[in-house]
Parts: sequence; structure tokens; C-alpha cells
Amino acid sequence: MNCQDRLYRDMHPKEVTRRWFFEQCGVGLGAMALSQLLAETARAEAPPDDPLAPKNPPFEAKAKRVIFLFMAGAPSHLELFDYKPQLAKFDGTLPPANLLKGYRAAFINPNSKLLGPKFKFQRYGESGTELGELIPQIGSVCDDIAIVKSMVTDAFNHAPGQLLMNTGTMQFGRPSLGAWMLYGLGSETRDLPGFVVFSSGTKGPSGGDSCWGSGFLPTVYQGVQFRSGKEPVLYLSNSPGVDRELQRDSLDALEELNTMRLKATGDPEIATRINSFEMAFRMQAVAPELMDISKEPKHILEMYGAEPGKSSYANNCLLARRLVEKGVRFVQLYHEAWDQHTNLVHDLAENCRNTDRASAALIKDMKQRGLLKDTIVVWGGEFGRTPMVQGGSDGRDHHPNAFTMWMAGGGIKPGARIGETDDLGFNVIKDKVHVHDLHATLLKLLGFDHTKLTYTFQGRPFRLTDVSGTIVPELIA
Repeated sequence: MNCQDRLYRDMHPKEVTRRWFFEQCGVGLGAMALSQLLAETARAEAPPDDPLAPKNPPFEAKAKRVIFLFMAGAPSHLELFDYKPQLAKFDGTLPPANLLKGYRAAFINPNSKLLGPKFKFQRYGESGTELGELIPQIGSVCDDIAIVKSMVTDAFNHAPGQLLMNTGTMQFGRPSLGAWMLYGLGSETRDLPGFVVFSSGTKGPSGGDSCWGSGFLPTVYQGVQFRSGKEPVLYLSNSPGVDRELQRDSLDALEELNTMRLKATGDPEIATRINSFEMAFRMQAVAPELMDISKEPKHILEMYGAEPGKSSYANNCLLARRLVEKGVRFVQLYHEAWDQHTNLVHDLAENCRNTDRASAALIKDMKQRGLLKDTIVVWGGEFGRTPMVQGGSDGRDHHPNAFTMWMAGGGIKPGARIGETDDLGFNVIKDKVHVHDLHATLLKLLGFDHTKLTYTFQGRPFRLTDVSGTIVPELIA
């Protein structure tokens, strides 16, 4: 200790002036301020053992995020994407007997009469793509999207079909596509979940939360459901009397206890709990502003058909764009209204009014912002609809043998037209694409070999595509 230090140590408190305090204690104050800043930074950055820390894929990737527009209930490809003049010609007649050999329908007698398309088709874009009159806005972006008319699935009921499309299996308890993606790539945002889910329409998907679950993967990878309005996540706001400082102190104490337990047991669910507490704290500051679309320019709101303060598919599409801009890895929009066993003409037209404009706006908006080049947008349901009638003369049953999906961006070949069905739209006759093939191709574009992105559970390595899946090269630009 030098003489000056002794002098200050021996000073009477009354002799310690404000000027002396700032002169001699500046380093101490700076150290305290720096310590606080470093603490905040440490919370904002991913710790080295964070399961959501960003990762590089093992292979070159053309995409790093996905928006999946899931039309739950299964839209009719025969009214929207796959025009069949022969089906119109033989409307009201029985289908050929050889076509129905071994065929099992979900509800109707397979020998039901054929039902011709209920709406007209017209050509769109430079490609002259033929689409139903109900989706003119999707027609306006038809040269930017790849259309697969030869999708097939193994399921003919909603819950199994939705699970297969979302998790690669018809069984409950498997990780969803979004969960696999987070497991492989981590998250690009520390303030929001890496996997966000929205739901619109008349009800949620028949497969329930399992459609966006993490299965046997740690629950940190599961989807988080957001809602429109002031509170996007339930219970995100503090209780009365709890301010941010008190909450921070409480979380710090909980984190210390949880970390001690994590070191003792190694249970990954404890790491998930720590992450969820910290995520919720950060979301309180970020999510409300992010979910407020009223600050979007008027022309953007009009392009989507979005209305601030309301809950709608259009609002959700705009929110999906805002989320991926902030680094969210996977956004999934469920619109459950497409199960037209009856009232096909009325309900299909209403569904298209609610979704056509916003779906196309998402492609246009993402493209003009430079986001589409590394974001894959997928549109489709769990299966198709039968060429045979149900519900008198105004409905179609579930049909796994052939249906249509479309994709855009993130390495998808724009304008690609893949596959073909027979004259009645009953079976695929060219370039069949199974759900597993779709998943394999999406993982390829994200930088993964679908056979090697695995997780060992109960002694067996599992993967999204199970033991199947072939990449569809025609889809890749």
C-alpha cells in the first residue's frame, strides 16, 4: 500500500468529497458498469453448451429456414391444380372397375359416381400453368413456384396423414420436421423460439400438438404456438406487482439451482427448462412489438389482406415473414378448413378467399426483400380428394393416391412442374413423390443427408425419413 492509499484510508468520511469520489473511484464505477454489461451480454449470447446454438450443416446448403403453409384437412387438387377434362366428361358415371381394384376409401363406397371439377381452370404466367379460377393470386406467382402434382401418402385419415406429413410417421411420439431442423441447425435468434406455430381456420389440426412436437428429442426443439393479438404467448406478461428487476433476480436464483441439478444429473430437460425461462424473459421485450403489424406500410397490409388486431391466416402470413426476418428457423401456419365431404363449392371458395391472396403475397414480399433466396416456402395438406362424389353431388372423400403441393425459394427450381396423374386424377402415373421423398429433398436443401441426420433413442438411430426417402432432383435449382 502506498502513501496515498494510506492517506485516503485514514480520511474521515466527512472529508471524502464528491470530487474525490469520482476522481479516485472511476475505475471502480467503470468496473461495475462493465460487469453489468458483460452479464447482460452473456445472457444474450448462447452459452457453449446451449442446444439451440447455431450450427453449420455438414454439406452446402441452399436454404436456412422454412415456412410451411399447412392446409390441414386436405384441399382438392381436382378443383385447384390438376385439371382433368375426362373427369368432367364422365361426370355422374361409375368409375372403371379396374381402377378400384384393391382401393380402400375412408368413408364412401369406392363405386360412387365420378364428380367433375366444380370450378373452371385458366392459364397463368409466362409458363401458361393451368390452375383453378379460385386461386388467381397463386396464379400470379406461378412462375416462381414449383408444383408437384404427383404426391402420394400412406394415410387416408386426417390425424395419421398430418402426422406423416409433419413427422415422417403415422405414429404419435416422433419429432416433427421443425424439431429435426432445429436439432440439426440450432437457432439464429436468442430472443424468440427457433420454431413458431400459428393456427387459423375453424379448428386446429387433427394431429394436435404432436404435429409440431419434439418427440424423443429434447423438448427445447419443439414448436411454440403463437397467437394473434396483444399477448402472442399465453402468460407472457408479468403478474401484478412483479417488475422486471424482481423477475430477473428470481430467474437468476432459479438458474443457479437448475444448473446445480443439471451438473448432478445431466438431464437435458433441465437445460430446456433453463432455456425456456430465459427465452420467456427476453420475449417479453421483443414479442409484443414483433406481433404488432400495425406499423407495417399500408401497401403491405393491403397486399396480404392483413388487418391489425384481428386473427387471420393473412395476418399469420405477414407475421411469418416478420419472424424469419428476426432469425426464426421454422414457421408453420396451420389452416384447418379444407375437409369438404359436403358443401365443396361454398367451402372451397371460402377457403381460397381466406388463403390465396396472403399465400401469394408472402412469396412476393419475401422475394422483394431478398429473403426468398434462402427460405423455402411449402404449401399443401396431408392428402388429396377422391374423383368420386360424396355428400350427394357436392363433396369429395379423402384420397392418398394422388395430390398436389407447391414450393418456392431456398434452392427450389422456380417454374418446375413435376409429376402427372391419370385421366381421372386417381393415381400417379409419372414421377411419384412420396412424403418421405419430400422430406429428403427439403433436408438436402438445408445441407443434410437425410440418412445421416439421426438421433439414437432406445438403442436405435431414428431419422425423419425412417428407412425410406429419395431426393427429387427435378425440384432442385
